[in-house]
Amino acid sequence: MSELKVPKVPKRENNLLFVFVAIFLGTLLRLTMRVKTEGVEKLPKGGYVLVGNHLSYLDPLAFAYSVYIHMKRVPHYLAKASLFKVPILGYLLPKVGQIPVYRGGKSNDEPLRAAKEFLKAGQVVVVFPEGTLTRDPNLWPMRGKTGAIRMAAELGVPIVPAAHWGVHEVLGNYNKRFRPNPFHLVKVKIGEPITLKIGNNPTAEQVNDATEMVMNTIASLVGEMRGETPPKKLWDPTEHSQDEIGNFRKKK
Repeated sequence: MSELKVPKVPKRENNLLFVFVAIFLGTLLRLTMRVKTEGVEKLPKGGYVLVGNHLSYLDPLAFAYSVYIHMKRVPHYLAKASLFKVPILGYLLPKVGQIPVYRGGKSNDEPLRAAKEFLKAGQVVVVFPEGTLTRDPNLWPMRGKTGAIRMAAELGVPIVPAAHWGVHEVLGNYNKRFRPNPFHLVKVKIGEPITLKIGNNPTAEQVNDATEMVMNTIASLVGEMRGETPPKKLWDPTEHSQDEIGNFRKKK
């Protein structure tokens, strides 16, 4: 496939290396923000795909903290492949069960197979369906990509929508202004698990409709935390002449 290593399902998910990394990163995170999670009682047992909105480059850490500390599960991210080329980080990520996903035409068959093996083993795979930080100028979730829905439908596992709000005030959306505050509250809200009714070989229309429904559910959770009503139509980068992946400069 590629030069990057795709992890295998470990015999012991919560291994010593993962615990060490989790303690180290968790300590750092607590110095930058305070994460509170609501709705843990809704979580199903066994494997599921956890999906959420993407506001800041710190989202994966804040979300991982919520998953590991509050949800009592080990998160396995489908993360962009470029992270796996960073020294030290690239060595650790597959060792702790994180899965590289390619952009720009490379095949993701093997990473997706790996993610499915984690789900079959009753573990949790975390996906940000937007595929990048939201481009919505008001920071609502964007239109989602369909990979998470396809994976859940094929395996018959639940999709668990979740949302968070507040991370962007520590590290802003598409900027490098870092404002750590151990007392700053970041909220994570878990929605009702969704069991897809589209079979394990759905049509493109079914997948697109299910993806839109899941993203609107995430937007509703964001709205509950913000005390606002989300837009009826989620932001679509292609309709605003924006690239769908990578960084971009916001208009001032």
